[in-house]
Amino acid sequence: MYICICNAVTERDIRFAVESGCDSFRQVRNELGVASTCGQCKRDACRVIREHKNEMSCAGALVGAD
Repeated sequence: MYICICNAVTERDIRFAVESGCDSFRQVRNELGVASTCGQCKRDACRVIREHKNEMSCAGALVGAD
């Protein structure tokens, strides 16, 4: 799903940026240009970043529990 229409940034793009080391909205914005034009997508971009970081954290905790 497109998160940033202005810069054609998808949810998948944001998730990949987080997996590649972007740890904050600012880093994702610098990497992808999300929310750099009109800013209407900032809330959704932050939500995707937060959710994906949480998913990655939970997955890491599950792997480490073995």
